Amino acid sequence: MNGAHDMGGMHGMGPIDTDPNDPLFHAEWEKRAFAITLALGFHGRWNIDMARHARENRHPLDYLGSSYYELWLKGVERLAVDTGMISAEELATGEPAEVTAAPPPDPARVAAILAKGASAKLEDDVPVRFAVGARVLVLDITTTGHTRVPRYCRGRIGTIDRDHGVYIFPDTHAHGLGKKPQHCYSVRFSGRDLWGDTAPANDAIYVDLWDDYLEAAP
Repeated sequence: MNGAHDMGGMHGMGPIDTDPNDPLFHAEWEKRAFAITLALGFHGRWNIDMARHARENRHPLDYLGSSYYELWLKGVERLAVDTGMISAEELATGEPAEVTAAPPPDPARVAAILAKGASAKLEDDVPVRFAVGARVLVLDITTTGHTRVPRYCRGRIGTIDRDHGVYIFPDTHAHGLGKKPQHCYSVRFSGRDLWGDTAPANDAIYVDLWDDYLEAAP
């Protein structure tokens, strides 16, 4: 979707304030928001692409006015209501109508996923559409659904730098429409092709893009 989260190439946002000693959490509630998101996610009612879409799919004032973990909390609240884990009334009042004990997730599985991440890579035998070195055109995709193709590279020509292998397609996965396995590539763009002649001549930007985002360049 063309949401406020897709900020690549936008102006007027000010400098990025970096702090090498920045803590992982700035307040206790952030730890709880993170833990709640993980705990509810392990029940398997949604996947990582659904979770991303729930955080991103909101009004720009809401998105830009929320901190990182506020977006996590708002996202998991939406998912919990949409999947029937809790009602909107229960969420608003903080008073659950019924408490049902659920088996806790396997601690070993939790630790493994936190250490390595949950991979979306698949072993499906899907033919390669683009060889390394091929020139490709990024489709000018406009959708109200979830997508991982940034606005700044839509309609631009790049070169396949490497083939990462077969992965779950996030655009369908986020909406319960299946994994739709396909190749994901690292596509190289020159800085000037994306940002114009004022960009440094030697700049290159690499973007991970799936088959359905690409076609052979004319």
